[in-house]
Amino acid sequence: MTDTQAPDTRVPARRPRPAAPPASVPRPSARSRGTRLLATLFLAPTIVGIVVFTVVPIVGSVVLSLFHWDVIDSPSFAGAANYGEVFGDETVLVSFRNTLVFMVFAVALQLLIALMLALAVNGRMPVWLRSVFRSAFFFPLVLSAASISVVMKYLFNQDFGVVNWLLGLVGIAPVPWLTSENAAMATVVLVYVWQQFGFSFLLFVGGLNNIPKEIHEAASLDGATGLRKHLSVTLPLLSPTLLVASVVGIINALQVFEQPYVLTNGGPGDSTRTVVMVIYETAFEQLRFGEASAVGVLLFVLIMAVTALQFRLSRRFVHYQ
Repeated sequence: MTDTQAPDTRVPARRPRPAAPPASVPRPSARSRGTRLLATLFLAPTIVGIVVFTVVPIVGSVVLSLFHWDVIDSPSFAGAANYGEVFGDETVLVSFRNTLVFMVFAVALQLLIALMLALAVNGRMPVWLRSVFRSAFFFPLVLSAASISVVMKYLFNQDFGVVNWLLGLVGIAPVPWLTSENAAMATVVLVYVWQQFGFSFLLFVGGLNNIPKEIHEAASLDGATGLRKHLSVTLPLLSPTLLVASVVGIINALQVFEQPYVLTNGGPGDSTRTVVMVIYETAFEQLRFGEASAVGVLLFVLIMAVTALQFRLSRRFVHYQ
């Protein structure tokens, strides 16, 4: 009996399919081209405004900081000499110190007051009363900083100001709010915070409304109440809003001008003189536009450095849902 040969069960190899021809890219229709053109027209005013009023002045300031120019004579190239004069000017260094001190106290107080008021307004109260508080707290922000400073200058006057008059009713001696070095800086900070905290207040109110109520209810079931609930639940969930408020607050505080200029004119001495005041005085009173531009460039670098540091730290302290 002969052995039968086993059948071949191998699957024949498939031939590779020919590559499909590349699909032709459809041409944009007239409707899509019209939509893009319309979007470009809507964006054009904003882009032109940013270029004309932001990019061009920044570049112009950097270039002008390398020249000596008093408007009357032609500009003369100075290189880095303007920056050397800035670092050797005691008034400029004091103004940077004052600005940093002002920034720390003003922003901290502004955020603290805004957060406390936002928590209070977000509590149980009638809707109409909540709207009244929101409008009242935001109202100072829409007023002119110069006009508010003029009014506050009379209120804090040592001789006939309303503040000292009220303090006298309870037996407190008149306080030299605007003529003492320590009191002057404190007064400038209070006036600035009174006008600016409304912006942070609205940010915090919006952030609190975006926190789901279920999270607070779960925290209450776990036994968290009062301050513990705010520290463990509210603040971590509100940290993105707190980052935005702190960034905007620090940028604005580093550029403060109206309040110290109107209230104290930088005095007594140089105790309340800020960087923007030095830029104004150097450029428009002393006609040293090159040196003023150098100070402006340094302030710009400081703002960018502080903002970059904030975003760097936000990776650790900011929690997103």
